[in-house]
Amino acid sequence: MQYDLLVIGSGPAGQKGAIAAAKLNKRVAIVERDVEKIGGVCLHSGTIPSKTMREAILNLSGFQHRNIHGEQYRRKRRITMDDLRRQVAHVVEHEYDVVQDQLERNGIDNYTGEARFVGPHEVAVTQKEGGEITLSAEKILIACGTQPARPESIPFDGETVFDSDEILKLEQIPRSLVVIGGGVIGVEYAIMFATLGVRVTVVDGRKRLLEFADPEVVDSLLFHARSLGMTFRLGEDVVGIDRLGDNRIALHLESGKKLIGESVLYAAGRSGDTERLNLEAAGLNPDERGRLWCNENQQTWVPHIYGVGDVVGFPALASVSMEQGRRAVCHAFDEPFHGCELMPYGLYTIPEISMVGKNEEELTNDRVPYEVGIARFREIARGKILGDDTGLLKILFHRETRKLLGVHCIGAGATEIIHIGQAVMAYGGTIEYFRDTVFNYPTMAECYKVAAFDGLNKLVLEDGVSQSAEPSPPAAAQADSSSDNVGAMAL
Repeated sequence: MQYDLLVIGSGPAGQKGAIAAAKLNKRVAIVERDVEKIGGVCLHSGTIPSKTMREAILNLSGFQHRNIHGEQYRRKRRITMDDLRRQVAHVVEHEYDVVQDQLERNGIDNYTGEARFVGPHEVAVTQKEGGEITLSAEKILIACGTQPARPESIPFDGETVFDSDEILKLEQIPRSLVVIGGGVIGVEYAIMFATLGVRVTVVDGRKRLLEFADPEVVDSLLFHARSLGMTFRLGEDVVGIDRLGDNRIALHLESGKKLIGESVLYAAGRSGDTERLNLEAAGLNPDERGRLWCNENQQTWVPHIYGVGDVVGFPALASVSMEQGRRAVCHAFDEPFHGCELMPYGLYTIPEISMVGKNEEELTNDRVPYEVGIARFREIARGKILGDDTGLLKILFHRETRKLLGVHCIGAGATEIIHIGQAVMAYGGTIEYFRDTVFNYPTMAECYKVAAFDGLNKLVLEDGVSQSAEPSPPAAAQADSSSDNVGAMAL
């Protein structure tokens, strides 16, 4: 069978790439290993299940309203894995149907089976029921995703020692958990389990967690995590794991420490799912972690083959993967592509973290003169209504031009709030936009106005220049209603 585009993998990158090509009237086929896995890791064991599980935990435990109602709001005293699986299954089933419908409506042919290259333009698909079919394509999009790293030294059994793809298969919620790996996946799951009352310890060889995020935001997250009873062993490497006779696990650290837990989640990295693709037949060689190199247009060193999604490495976000899929297809078929220059990042920890643009460390290294405006959720009426007293929003802006350089947020709704800053940054907006605009009241968006006054007032205090920071009367009035401190600064 001959196609204009053949897509290997049906996750977010593969889906959007295939649909983009179909919209260009190209003949498109997509190959997925298992018909029940249409949607990829994102839908079945990654993004969608983990975020649904998080929401179920917050809802069933009443955690979001703990500061208002306390334990009285708790909907379920004893939360089980069946409770979480039930909600996950409901969402996954719905999203699965949506993906199937989108592919069918766009006339994309689906093939189920194991794909492997037999030439630069040819891919053989070994089908489950037996038999093999060879597909040829002018362009090929590799969107096969990743799988959890599983070192031979870790005694995985899927029950007491497991990876992130196996969490939803657990029979019951453990009483204690050691998480090996303090990356995004490890930290997200660690805080979820801690919210359920599990005693959680995180072990990571790095001295600092989430190094790409704003340090103040990370410190706030760690403070919150420790308030849940979480323990962090940073700068430590696991050198051995033993099973004890009473259904406990002993982890030996390089420093000589020993950690005891009922279960272990290994979340120290993921590898490209390319081992069975026979990439050499196409002239490709993945790195030691199975990932593919590609240029800014997602093109590998074999010009007609493109790599998108997690298989190409950082940032490994579903939102970015979708963009990469569209970008690759437009380049492959000589279509203009107007992509997003400012990619937001979202971490679904508890509380959420989100960011866009530069952080303070990057701006300092680049010798950019910047100032910081901060709004704390406890200053915002909506923050109090939601029961979030710990969240904050930081706006980084240029001291001279006032242009926005970065926005960082932690707290309830952070992954939604960040998009306001992203939009203003994309159009070259300045901090004065937030000073002068009017937001609905009470809303979390009002954080931007409070942070703007905070930042502009620092310029007033430091430079003795008040003209640019003087708000119009309506803005001052709204700032006054948001926070006594901000109202005072605005006068």
